[in-house]
Amino acid sequence: MFFSERNYLAGITRKWFTGSMSVLCLLLFACQQKPEEPKPVEIVKKPEDLNKKTFENITSILEFASANGGKLNDSVIFTSMPVVKAWYAQKDSLITWSNQKAWLQMADSLFDFIKHSEEYGLFPSNYHYAQLNAIFEKLKKDSSAMLDAALWARADVSFTDAFMQIAKDIKVGRLQRDSITLRKDTLFNDSLGIALLQTVQREKTLTQVLQQLEPNYKGYHEIRSVLKHFLDSMDRKEYTYVNYPFEDSLEYIAQLQKRLFEGGYISFDDHAADTAELRAAVRSFQESKDLKVDGKAGPAVVAELNNTGIEKFRRIAINLDRYKQLPDTMPARYLWVNLPAYKFQLWDNDTLKLESRVIVGNPKTRTPLLTSELTNYVIFPQWTVPYSIVFKEMLPQIQRKVEYLDKQNLMVVDKNDSIIDPHTINWFKLNKNNFSYQLKQREGDDNSLGVIKFNFRNKYSVYLHDTNARGLFSRKVRALSHGCVRVQEWKKLANYLVQNDSIRYKPDTLAAWMKRKEKHMVNFSKRLPIYIRYFTAEAKDGSIVLHDDIYAEDKIARNRYMGNRKPVSTL
Repeated sequence: MFFSERNYLAGITRKWFTGSMSVLCLLLFACQQKPEEPKPVEIVKKPEDLNKKTFENITSILEFASANGGKLNDSVIFTSMPVVKAWYAQKDSLITWSNQKAWLQMADSLFDFIKHSEEYGLFPSNYHYAQLNAIFEKLKKDSSAMLDAALWARADVSFTDAFMQIAKDIKVGRLQRDSITLRKDTLFNDSLGIALLQTVQREKTLTQVLQQLEPNYKGYHEIRSVLKHFLDSMDRKEYTYVNYPFEDSLEYIAQLQKRLFEGGYISFDDHAADTAELRAAVRSFQESKDLKVDGKAGPAVVAELNNTGIEKFRRIAINLDRYKQLPDTMPARYLWVNLPAYKFQLWDNDTLKLESRVIVGNPKTRTPLLTSELTNYVIFPQWTVPYSIVFKEMLPQIQRKVEYLDKQNLMVVDKNDSIIDPHTINWFKLNKNNFSYQLKQREGDDNSLGVIKFNFRNKYSVYLHDTNARGLFSRKVRALSHGCVRVQEWKKLANYLVQNDSIRYKPDTLAAWMKRKEKHMVNFSKRLPIYIRYFTAEAKDGSIVLHDDIYAEDKIARNRYMGNRKPVSTL
């Protein structure tokens, strides 16, 4: 049960203790000297001194790690040092997770949460799981370790750092903030982290505190609800990731051979395979995956080689983070266009009113991600060809044969919008630096925009529209346009947009205009918010469906994840 995060955070942030000067001074550098490396072991002689010595070691760890960019040693890096230091600067936060040779209940809860954090789209190795597990095991097997203040101190700081990082990752995710990020509270500040941990201490309920930070979206929780089932059956073997496109051909071939070796498609990896051996291995892989068998390791082969259990999970985690970029709540009515799924959904008060197949931009002329509002639509629109299409595609065709313009139903107009006879123009003198005309396609059924265009403000000059190539909607892969979104159910969308304007537009008005092929601009009283987004994972029929990463957005996000951390499950 998820209650209001706003009320929840307001309650827990009302009070948090101001750190006392005496404790804070312990965390400052003395006389700007480089802090000494923390003790690896300190066995206390008197058990009653364990807590005191543990906090002394905590102070030493914080001083040393702060001076070394959060790095304690080669295997431990604290990622949330500012808020961790602020936590221990409080007078009452000396030792947080243990007391006199015993873990507190919330330490057991956090360790269990970290262990199963994959169910939240997180990676246990990012939260000191290996180190904490080793400490737990050592304390169970080595009685002398129970009096090791240095060991308890490392565990305490690791737990605090893990909690702060988990809370941040659940609330705001790990993706970079960009122009379409709509969350207003994208910062995870020290006071929030401290307030959350104080609540855990006070209420002794860790999981519920962290769950309040999750986004409250149906799609997010549908994925979360079936993620455990995916994880239970996931192949956890770590295969070599093959980078494509590649800059270094030798490195690419080495990655390819190693990956084929790991899959059993080539029998050796101790020396380089020759071209014939590599092609034979690729053919064998293609046959096993029902791919076109040509022995060429192109994008389709590499995508399938990288389609491993762990890589699928990483993509799922990325998509869960994408929900954390959305606003806390969506409007009552909105149009949701998901590019990799090739569909849009029209939502009205949590009810799916309309769903439609769409055609989106191809990878070279991709549809931009954006947020806007549908303002009007035009029946039987005229298409002004963007200059990018004119120069890349049309001008070479016109230079070969001017009749191309008639065939495409195109007219040439000057800066005054006067129609010019194309045969009077020397097309060979024209280029992108010298082109004083516009090409416009006359309205009609054969217009590239079809019979309707839906307008919304954006800096990319894209819109939703019908198409004169409606057969393309039957294709499975529909990344085919120059950037605009072609809509199969345009008639239903048009009728929905004017449903509140029955006085101005009677039920048969639009149909009559269409029948007479009259051009009209239709303004509706209630604008409809539109969100064009990129989600490659969704839950369907109890399973997780992964759509093609048509614009390589998953790959880009995955490489950023891997560049900063190593999000690989250690379970």
